[in-house]
Amino acid sequence: MQYERKMEQGRYEAFTLAPRGWVPNNRKLAVAIYRAAIPGGSNDLTIEFEALFEHNQWPPQWRNSIFDYHHFHSTAHEVLGIASGSAEVIVGGPGGRVLTLRSGDALLLPAGTGHCLQSFAGNLRVVGAYPPGQQWDIRRGALTPDELVAMESLPFPPSDPVLGERGPVIEQWLGVA
Repeated sequence: MQYERKMEQGRYEAFTLAPRGWVPNNRKLAVAIYRAAIPGGSNDLTIEFEALFEHNQWPPQWRNSIFDYHHFHSTAHEVLGIASGSAEVIVGGPGGRVLTLRSGDALLLPAGTGHCLQSFAGNLRVVGAYPPGQQWDIRRGALTPDELVAMESLPFPPSDPVLGERGPVIEQWLGVA
């Protein structure tokens, strides 16, 4: 499937998070929210998110929801595409920032970023994708110093999961390297 994505500059919001309790977050790499990454007119955003992520070299690995407990991934960066419904997601760990995500939005979480589904409306369907060669884990406790070093040493993805050759991964993440 040929897939081309065009988003206006400024259609995403990026911010970094400091460590919070047992959640390391990622002090260097920004979380990004892409509003209307895929416009809502389509019948099946699940297929569209999978095609978009695949096209941008972030192979999709699952379709489901978001866990309703605080956790993070120390072995992979993650992008979540909201294919249907809406959700309030806490990022940064317990007491963190609450984000409202709607159908068509995507959320980029660098390794270590805590996240938890707080509430949802409608038939929440999410597509999860990761950079090639990165296998996600589920962490619900503090990392050892060696695990933290390994997390901070994860390779950068080849492209941004939503915008491809531009966007937060290219403009902000690679600028930190």
